[in-house]
Amino acid sequence: MASIQAQITDIFSSAFQKCGFAYSFGIVKESQRPDLGQFQCNGALAVAKSAKKNPRDIAQNILNIVGDDPTFSNLSIEGPGFINISLSDQYIADHCNSIKNDSRLGCKKIDKSQKVIIDFSSPNIAKPMHVGHLRSTFLGDSFQRLFNFLGYNVISDNHIGDWGTPIGMLITELKRRCPDLIYFDEKEADSYPEKPPITISELEEMYPHANKRCTEDESAMEEAIKATESLQRGRKGYIALWQHFVNLSVTALKMDYNELNISFDYWLGESFYEDRMKTLTEKLKNNGNAIISDGALIMPIMEKSDQEEIPPLMLVKSGGGFLYSTSDLATIDYRVEKFNPDKILYVVDQRQHLHFSQVFRAAKKSGIARSDLFMKHIGFGTINGPDGKPFKTRAGGVMKLNDLIALVTKKAEERMKEANIAQDLSKDEQKDITKKVCIAALKYADLMNHRMSDYIFDIDKFCRFEGKTGPYLLYSAVRIKSILRKANEQNIPEGDILPPTKSTRTLMLVLSQLPDVLYNASEVFYPNYICDFAFNLAQEFNRFYNECHILSEGKESLQSSWLSLCKICLREFELVLSLLGIEIPDRM
Repeated sequence: MASIQAQITDIFSSAFQKCGFAYSFGIVKESQRPDLGQFQCNGALAVAKSAKKNPRDIAQNILNIVGDDPTFSNLSIEGPGFINISLSDQYIADHCNSIKNDSRLGCKKIDKSQKVIIDFSSPNIAKPMHVGHLRSTFLGDSFQRLFNFLGYNVISDNHIGDWGTPIGMLITELKRRCPDLIYFDEKEADSYPEKPPITISELEEMYPHANKRCTEDESAMEEAIKATESLQRGRKGYIALWQHFVNLSVTALKMDYNELNISFDYWLGESFYEDRMKTLTEKLKNNGNAIISDGALIMPIMEKSDQEEIPPLMLVKSGGGFLYSTSDLATIDYRVEKFNPDKILYVVDQRQHLHFSQVFRAAKKSGIARSDLFMKHIGFGTINGPDGKPFKTRAGGVMKLNDLIALVTKKAEERMKEANIAQDLSKDEQKDITKKVCIAALKYADLMNHRMSDYIFDIDKFCRFEGKTGPYLLYSAVRIKSILRKANEQNIPEGDILPPTKSTRTLMLVLSQLPDVLYNASEVFYPNYICDFAFNLAQEFNRFYNECHILSEGKESLQSSWLSLCKICLREFELVLSLLGIEIPDRM
C-alpha cells in the first residue's frame, strides 16, 4: 500500500505526463503553507522555463486533468504556479482504514531482497565500553533494525580491535607484573591453563598503564613490538594469553550490549583476517596493484580526474607490519567472497572519512569489490559535555558505559518520583520501567540529532517526561495502552475510522506518513527522521486526547472510530520505537 504522498504524487505525475512533461515534475510535498493546503506541487514552475510557457497556464492544465478526482476536496493555484492540494475527508478515512487492516501499517517490503552488511560499534579489547562508543553503537543498531524491517537481508558485524601492537603492550605489561607465568617460558608448553591469569577488571586497569609506559619509554615500545611479532608468528604462550584477553573482553562487552538490548550476527575482529592480509598483500604486489615505496608496500589510488590529491593506501609498513587499511581491505575481500553483499555500511566516526574513501577506492580499483558494490562510510559527530568538549567524568576521564547507565538510571528514578510515575507499582515493576526509561532517554537523545552534528550530553534534559525526549514518548505510548486496556475492560469495541474532524484530521495525516519516513531514513541513513516522526505523532496524539474524551464519548460509532485511531497510534509507536531500540512498558 502506497502512502498518501506517494498516491497523490502518482496522480499529479501522470497528469504532467499527459501534458507532455516528465513524470518527476509531479512530485508532491507537504505544504509549507498549511493555511492554503495540506500538500503542494511546484512542478509547473520548474518546467515552465524549458517549456516556454506561463507556469500558471501549465498549473491550470494540470488541474483540468485531476480536478474531478474524488481524492481531493480543494485544488488551487497560488503565485507563479504553485498548486495547493487539500484531500477529501473520505479519502483520508479510507486510507487510515487501510492502514488499520494492514499488518505492516502501509509499509511495503522492498521488491528484491538485497544483502546489506552493517559494520558498527567495534570497540577494542581490554578497554571497557565508554560514552565514545555510543553513537556508532546506537546508529548501527537502528540501521540493522530499520533495514531488517524493510525486507533486506541484514548481516551485522562487530569488527572488534583484537590484534596488533596493543596486544603486545598488554603481554609485556603482564610479564612485567607476573614474570613467572607459564605463558612467558621460552620453552613452549603442550597446553596452557583454561582459566585466565587475570580478571577483566585487572585487564582493563592494565591497558592504560601499558599504553602510557610504551608511549613514554622507547625501549618499552620496542619490547611490545617484539612481543607482537612473536604473537603474529604463532608463539603458543602468547596466543593463549591473547585468547584469554579476547574471551574476558568479549564476555564483558556482551554484558554491556545486553544492557542496551543490542546484538550482532558476527564478531569477526581484526585477528580473523591475519592470514588473509598476508595472502592479499602478496597478491596485490604480484599483480601490480601495489608497489614498494621507501620500503613500504603502498597502493596508488589517485585518478587523473581527481581535483584534490588522494594519498596512496599503505598496506605494509617498512618494518613489515600491517595497518588498519590492510585489515579493512582484507575484510572487504572476505565479505565479498563469503556473503556477496549488495551494500556494506561502515558506521564509524566522521574523522575516518578519508581512510574509508581510500579503502573503498582501493577495493574497486584492485577488483576486490565489484564496481557496482555500494560501500558507504556513515560518519557522525561527537558527544560533548556542557563545555562543548568531548563528554568526560568529573575527574576528567572518559566515562565508562556502566557508570553512564548508572548515572542516567538515577536521574530517571528522580524524574519518575517528581512526576509521580509508577510509584504505585511493585518494586520489580518500577525497576523494569526505570531501566526502559533510562535506555529510552539515552538512545533517543542520541538518535534525534542529525548524525553529522555534535550534541551536548544533558542528563537533566534527556530524562524529562516533557519535551522532545525518550521518556515523553514512552509516557505517550503508555497512555494509549491504558486507554485501550480500559476500553477492553468496558467491552468498548474498535470500529471503522470515520472521516476526520478538526480534532482528528492532522493526526490521521501524520499516521499516513510512516512509510515515507522509514524509506527516506533508509535512503539517507538519518534515523533522526524516525525520531522526529515519533515526536510529532506523540504531540498530535496528546492534542487529540485532550480534545476528544474517548472513554466517555456517548456516540458509539465515534468512540469506536477514535479507539481504532488509538490502536494505529500505538502500533506505529511500537514500530518506530522498536526501530530505535526502545521498549515500551505496559504501565507507568
